[in-house]
Amino acid sequence: MDDQQIIKELVDKARAAQKQVENYTQEQIDEVCLSVAWQVYKDDNIAVCANSAVEESGMGVYEDKLKKHKVKVGGVVRDILKAKTVGVIERDEATGITKYAKPVGVIGALTPVTNPTATPASNGVGILKGRNAVIFAPHPRAKKACKVACDFMRKGLKQVGAPLDLVQSIEEPSIPRSQELMRQVDLVLATGGGAMVKSAYSSGTPSYGVGAGNPVIIVAEDADLADAAEKIRISKCFDNATSCSSDNSIVIHESIFDRMVEELKKKGGYLCNDDEKAKLEKWMWIKNEETGAVGLNLKIVAQSACKIAADAGIDVPDTTKMLMVFGNGAGIDRYSGEKISPVMALWKCQSFDEALEMVMKMHEYAGLGHSAGLYTFNQDYIHKAAAALKVSRVLVRQAHAPSAGGNLWNGMPSTVTLGCGTWGGNITTENIHWKHFINVTWLSEPIEPAQITDEDLFGKHWTKYGK
Repeated sequence: MDDQQIIKELVDKARAAQKQVENYTQEQIDEVCLSVAWQVYKDDNIAVCANSAVEESGMGVYEDKLKKHKVKVGGVVRDILKAKTVGVIERDEATGITKYAKPVGVIGALTPVTNPTATPASNGVGILKGRNAVIFAPHPRAKKACKVACDFMRKGLKQVGAPLDLVQSIEEPSIPRSQELMRQVDLVLATGGGAMVKSAYSSGTPSYGVGAGNPVIIVAEDADLADAAEKIRISKCFDNATSCSSDNSIVIHESIFDRMVEELKKKGGYLCNDDEKAKLEKWMWIKNEETGAVGLNLKIVAQSACKIAADAGIDVPDTTKMLMVFGNGAGIDRYSGEKISPVMALWKCQSFDEALEMVMKMHEYAGLGHSAGLYTFNQDYIHKAAAALKVSRVLVRQAHAPSAGGNLWNGMPSTVTLGCGTWGGNITTENIHWKHFINVTWLSEPIEPAQITDEDLFGKHWTKYGK
């Protein structure tokens, strides 16, 4: 069979399965979601998922992938428990508007090599909440791991008598097959690199995508340095920085710069000297022999700091958790960008306004629209950053990677797919979650007509400029 036929068979099965649950009650679909979620949350199963992900992809940390399943799947369940996705979901007597939720249909979900089991697990539960079917298109280097997660989800479907083909994956993925999937489904969810997202948006099918990550963190002069250093360590080192929300650069006020560097060293940070920085850069960014373009070396992606250092020819202590370099020219130095590895760039600023300027320059370089972080208690700083930065989320005094996509200590919707708005080439700035996987019918009933005069509409304008 050709690619078109292979994908058509998957889509046909998905449509048949979705048709069976299209009229499920809220109670029925919630039962389905909980059964599926439990299978990719329970300890024995996620141990298999995490081991498969690390073994097949060669990326990340087994223990951290266990935590990721717990946090992400648990967070999605927390969010969907009281969410309405069937029938009447909202009624406003004042406007006469009633909203009804309907399924989207069949969703094609592209998943990254860096997170091949927790991504389908958490996205899958949110997609099912809307009474949809999903077909996952995994990265070829993580196809077996994705299938492991899907098989567990199908086990959950079977337990409650739901059609198994609500969850499927392309077992032998390729770019042409992913493209064909995007053409045939009703909605595309693209979690991964820029080329993948661009392909989704050009598929002709409505799509949700993500922008490039490159969170820049500001540490102001009033920050709790020990707390900031520990949370930065958690964010940067978790799963060897596979998350798009992992810190990539820290802009530190000059009055606390040296002390902050020392705090980071206590947390396993190794500060490279100039020669070591040059060696590291030479290893991290290499020329593509076919195109001649210089890009990130895939051999450093999601690897440990010690392995990256060794491969770059740098001797570091065995206790090293992250490699640190001094940045030189925000938005110019290659270290300004996303590194997808436990490598951190440090920058010095003289004021908070200068820090914001540096963040903006680095986001223009990479990561525009994604997110930024702040360690400060100064409310003026907090509001100034939120008002000025072209990002979709600003996190205050939180470990960035486990927080941007939602966690118990904040109110962000739980997700592994973070929209970056038009800044990042996306349609939304929101965390993509269950509400993005339903269609909504607006029922409008007549109300008492509002009495509005020209004076009401244009009075302020007339007062200032005349009629």
